[in-house]
Amino acid sequence: MIIVLMYICICNAISERQVQAAVAAGAVTMSDLQGQLGVATCCGCCADTAAEYLPGGRYAGQATVRHEAGTLVANAANDPDLVESAPMVAVVIRRA
Repeated sequence: MIIVLMYICICNAISERQVQAAVAAGAVTMSDLQGQLGVATCCGCCADTAAEYLPGGRYAGQATVRHEAGTLVANAANDPDLVESAPMVAVVIRRA
């Protein structure tokens, strides 16, 4: 089984699936994507690619990527459902 997960924003670990979901939920501008996901809020290299998923863009209306079995690809590390159910990293701060 091959699972393909394309990241649009490497700085914030935002996947193509998350951008598609935000657009499907009503995001129509880069400001919408920035506010909902944080796309293009760090280095900005992903802005052009993310904009292609907005209405009128090259990937507008593209279906969510699925693998052979027809189920959605695995959650990204920052998907809200995954983060709320089981944090992947525990941060411990110690003073010397």
